[in-house]
Amino acid sequence: MRTLSLEFAQPLADRLRAFGALTKFRVNLLIVFCAVIGMFLAVPGGLPNAATVIAATLGIACVAGAAAAINCLIEQKIDAVMARTRARPLPRGVLTPAETLAFSGLLGGFGLTVLWQAVNPLTMWLTLATFVGYAVIYTVLLKPYTPQNIVIGGASGAMPPVLGWAAVTGEVSADACLLFLIIFAWTPPHFWALALYRTQEYARAGLPMLPVTHGSEYTRLQVLLYTLILFAVTLLPYATKMSGLPYLVAAVGLGAGFIRYGWRLWVDYSDALARRAFRYSIVYLSALFAALLIDHYL
Repeated sequence: MRTLSLEFAQPLADRLRAFGALTKFRVNLLIVFCAVIGMFLAVPGGLPNAATVIAATLGIACVAGAAAAINCLIEQKIDAVMARTRARPLPRGVLTPAETLAFSGLLGGFGLTVLWQAVNPLTMWLTLATFVGYAVIYTVLLKPYTPQNIVIGGASGAMPPVLGWAAVTGEVSADACLLFLIIFAWTPPHFWALALYRTQEYARAGLPMLPVTHGSEYTRLQVLLYTLILFAVTLLPYATKMSGLPYLVAAVGLGAGFIRYGWRLWVDYSDALARRAFRYSIVYLSALFAALLIDHYL
């Protein structure tokens, strides 16, 4: 009996892991982190309601996971020819398209219901719009047809702190829009650093990413220019008195590091350097939002 139980448990565990992989957990961890930071920044000099934070985090995480699953469903043929995505559940045949669609519907529906019932309607509608922006507008309409896909589609990826802010306050303020603008400006240099060392894979997949359509040199220049734009944008919270000197010091230091990577990519490119720049961009955004939170309570 013990052997039969183990034989049943192992396939079940594998399938559960496969469903978990559809949600792109590591990517969505950063999304949820930025949303939670938005919740805390929305409350001046205090803490947000704990029940609201828990419900909003759960709802946003579920809808983000559902959007990622739809992305996997739509791009399963593309994922199959790219080294970094060919191990996903759909290309490997671990899950079927019908299972993926049902999973996304249940997960997204649950998340939206939580937001509607336990948070507020504004957050639910903004989260639904973010879902449509990523799963439909970006994945279906932008990514396959324009090299500016990540710039335009970056609007949906920049929404998490706005969702968090709306969850706590029931509105979207100018400060929330600043948080949106930071992620919006961060997205192109972050993603193009990845695209630079994955250019051949994107070309084989038939996706018009900027290095494929405009070449490496042009893309590297765009990365450098966007790091400069990002640097300027990250100074706005201090300029508008949303944050203080501790945040400014962190923003300048982190921004200088990102600009250094952009400059080095421009003048002395290598795939290894692009990989390091991509990894740094993730650390950069996490540290920048953490600095905003720390500054908020100093």
